[in-house]
Amino acid sequence: METALTRLVGVRHPVVQTGMGWVAGPRLVSAAANAGALGVLASATMTPARLRDAVREVRSRTDAPFGVNLRADAGDAAERVRILVEEGVRVASFALAPSRELIAELKEAGVVVVPSVGARRHAEKVAAWGADAVIVQGGEGGGHTGEVATTVLLPQVVDAVDIPVVAAGGFHDGRGLVAALAYGAAGVAMGTRFLLTSDSTVPDAVKAAYLAAGVGDVTVTRAVDGLPHRMLRTDFVASLERAGRARALVRAARRAGAFRRVSGLSWPRMVRDGLAMRHGRDLTWSQVLLAANTPMLLKAAMVDGRTDLGVMASGQVAGVIDDLPSCAELVEGLMAQADEVLRDLSAPGTSPRTDMRTGQDRDAGHA
Repeated sequence: METALTRLVGVRHPVVQTGMGWVAGPRLVSAAANAGALGVLASATMTPARLRDAVREVRSRTDAPFGVNLRADAGDAAERVRILVEEGVRVASFALAPSRELIAELKEAGVVVVPSVGARRHAEKVAAWGADAVIVQGGEGGGHTGEVATTVLLPQVVDAVDIPVVAAGGFHDGRGLVAALAYGAAGVAMGTRFLLTSDSTVPDAVKAAYLAAGVGDVTVTRAVDGLPHRMLRTDFVASLERAGRARALVRAARRAGAFRRVSGLSWPRMVRDGLAMRHGRDLTWSQVLLAANTPMLLKAAMVDGRTDLGVMASGQVAGVIDDLPSCAELVEGLMAQADEVLRDLSAPGTSPRTDMRTGQDRDAGHA
């Protein structure tokens, strides 16, 4: 299936595996890339040296294009951009809008720039600055999220910009891909669906918690860092919501120190990153400190497997996912179902029943 996205980044299928911190490492990214999707390496929790090693590891596992997700407001963003350019990374994605200067630097080096946004005005801004495409995430998506549903936000952005738009938030199968294409998107981006694959390094106990969740078990809370954050509702999340602000800040300060050691950042650099984080977002210093705490809460679950001491960012689609296919099986099944849906649209009265792992008709052989 050829779209503006596949032509832009050189992948076989209009599917993006998003850059999830502690989750989107070399194994998952290379598996997604080998499956024909655009794998995106999450770098925010890596030191620059580890980022370079991770890029080289992905390169050793696949010849397919892949991307790296960066924090545009990080104090060492320029150094990380230099690594991408030197290592020949095809795509740079951003969780926050990169500056006009950063976009220009990447494009001059031949890197495709794809920021993620949650509002039409942000898409218009980065498009005007020269971004090559944009990922737009609706409120159904995991992690930090907004209030506007994908089905409302996506057509707004498609109508507002003249660059390829990739839809995120609520996608997990071929039907969703076709729906996104119908809205005018050039593809879909999925996080939770790729997290729940056999190629994901997330501990089995954590995957089991996701698979056991219903749609009602995926909630939005401000208890982690003061910002709306979509995740699985657990006893630990409930305890964070009950904790007073003073107690939360003490714990956050302790974990921020732990993140400093893991990330290799100095305290002055973390302060500068905090200032950048506050800029234009009306965050209090308490929220900045809590935000620095978030990576360690995610690591506790996604790396250490401690669902009792960590948080599990999640899209609402976790409530409808019940299997752990490989990335190859996932993408093959998704594209097979998308093809079937497109065929069925020309034959009214039919209902697609494709198995997402095999691409075969679920009703075959039944009366």
